[in-house]
Amino acid sequence: MATRFDISEKLIHFTSGESPASAFARLLPIIGERRLIAGNRMIRGGYRCVCFTEARLAAFADAFVGRAPFTRCSRFGLMFDKTWVYDRGGRPVIYQPDSDFSILPEALRWRHVRFEPTSEQVIDFTWEREWRIPCDELTFSQAEAVIVVPNDQWVGALRRSHDAEQDIDVEMYAMVVEREIAELWREPLRWHVVALQ
Repeated sequence: MATRFDISEKLIHFTSGESPASAFARLLPIIGERRLIAGNRMIRGGYRCVCFTEARLAAFADAFVGRAPFTRCSRFGLMFDKTWVYDRGGRPVIYQPDSDFSILPEALRWRHVRFEPTSEQVIDFTWEREWRIPCDELTFSQAEAVIVVPNDQWVGALRRSHDAEQDIDVEMYAMVVEREIAELWREPLRWHVVALQ
């Protein structure tokens, strides 16, 4: 894909959450299962999609993510190469008036996002620079995703969570083999992690 200074070559799926702790709690099983479950909240027609933004990572450090009423996203998520998402059917949404939904071919309606910049109550989500993949779930490997967290404090929390899971695994193995052998199953955190600040 062509490189542009104003748009990232990466796409980010941010988790939702009422608080940083709840957003982090939502991120952990996504990482563990290596899959994103599609949703249809705010998608006209009930189409199930996994959603992303193509805005540059720097825009999220202290900008609009996590600041009501602008977004329902947290500052926790997963980042993917844009070509990887594209190859799985991902496309940019189509920002248009709600009245244009019915003139879209059925095969494109999942891409519709309401855009009413001149109405009495302005509706404008273009800042999200949204992409979607129509699916029920999206699976990925550690090599295909980068974990995004707000800051180094949350990098530490991620490492502590990983270490606690490894402790449990080692204890389980130690029930059937010697502890020295059980410790061989301990794995380092292999995910690439990026902090917004």
